[in-house]
Amino acid sequence: MTTQHRFTLTREFITLDSLLKLLTIAPSGGIAKMMVAEGIVEVNGEVETRKTRKLRLGDVVRLEGHEIRVVGD
Repeated sequence: MTTQHRFTLTREFITLDSLLKLLTIAPSGGIAKMMVAEGIVEVNGEVETRKTRKLRLGDVVRLEGHEIRVVGD
């Protein structure tokens, strides 16, 4: 089962590692960066290995039973 998350973006972008930490999917920024580096995170259907990938409105992040949709206010 996949847990659905909606993250409301209040600025131009958020980095991938910051998003994972903010939503407590990763307990720390270091763990978030390791998760991305291991290739277990997808952005818009493709494996993403850039830890500081800028996420913008409409992006969808998937990993380990989580789906995060980046939405506007």
